[in-house]
Amino acid sequence: MKNAICFIISLLCCAQISAQVTYEKFESRKLNSTRQLKIKLPENYDPESELKHPVIIVFDGEYLFEPVVGQVSFQTHFDEMPESIIVGIIQGEERFYDSYFDEVTGLPFESGDRFYKFIEQELIPHLDATYNTSKFKVAVGHDLMGNFINAFLFHEKPVFQAYINISPDFKGVMSENITTRLEWLEDDIFYYMATSDNDIKSIRATVRSTNESLKSLDNQHLTYYFDELKGDTHYQLVTGALSKAMDRIFELYKPLDEKELKEKVFPYEGSLDDYIVDRYNRIDELFGIFKPISEEELQQLIDVAEKREDLESVYRIGKLANKLNPNSAFGTYYMGLHAEKLGKTKKAVKLYESALALEDMVHIDREFIMSHVEGLKLVEEETETETETEDEEN
Repeated sequence: MKNAICFIISLLCCAQISAQVTYEKFESRKLNSTRQLKIKLPENYDPESELKHPVIIVFDGEYLFEPVVGQVSFQTHFDEMPESIIVGIIQGEERFYDSYFDEVTGLPFESGDRFYKFIEQELIPHLDATYNTSKFKVAVGHDLMGNFINAFLFHEKPVFQAYINISPDFKGVMSENITTRLEWLEDDIFYYMATSDNDIKSIRATVRSTNESLKSLDNQHLTYYFDELKGDTHYQLVTGALSKAMDRIFELYKPLDEKELKEKVFPYEGSLDDYIVDRYNRIDELFGIFKPISEEELQQLIDVAEKREDLESVYRIGKLANKLNPNSAFGTYYMGLHAEKLGKTKKAVKLYESALALEDMVHIDREFIMSHVEGLKLVEEETETETETEDEEN
């Protein structure tokens, strides 16, 4: 019964995704033919909005598009990657000609070169002109098209910023050329490659050999990931590879987690407000999209700062919070806490009272702040009384 329910839910999800997909016929001068595209926009896509979206171009769109859409839908639901525009290219019988390559270099040749120019000079400019696209472009290729997408690396400025190579069937000396190109990158690139222990033997051997070369590269502009899945065939590994690829490429986009807090935030040398601002500037630089810093993440930083006994970070995170959302009590409250920890009771009380006039925080309610203020006032009065008594006795 449980399996039946899961199957029905899966069907409903697929039906919903299919209903959101549009089909477009693209007249290509480079190919002198018409190509059909599958396009999936973000669920709440607004053409009038200033919000930009990464673009994921899926080759072999007739069978690879839906797995990509499913994985992106899943990860965006949990805010683990930005909402993206997904474009699948239907290749069908044209696949052989689209992937035609030079036998020595493995690079696109003749009809393959025309298909390359169609992507670079027609399709991508069309998408940028039609939709709210960011500068971050992802190419997804499997088998022959896994070999093909690497050609975009050899442009003076790589056409894509992320490459998902699923069991790529490298041709000629493409493997060696990739290693050389990635070694001398001057642009930030995410490069993912996957095979499995049950993959086609010749492909698996070449992919593993390529991995040995790539994992030894030392280039700060390259972020490289490799997976060798277990038990999957050449086609079965697609789903697992896509899940891992998206998870890793967009790792920086995810909200702060325990691993990052422990390994990067706690030992960070400097004020923690600098850490989070730099992190989000990096998201903007890499993905070309603006993502606001959440109050939940600021609270996580406060917790770390308190564990580090880092009062300066508490104060500066409070100032940052006020800058990000002046209407929230969050920043003013923690600036008050900073003053209290320094023994500046009057200043702390004043800041806490100011916080009461602002919007409530999720984790600290008004009653708590009010009772805390009353407690501080009582302590202050008792201290003043004791001081006056001591003065009289002297």
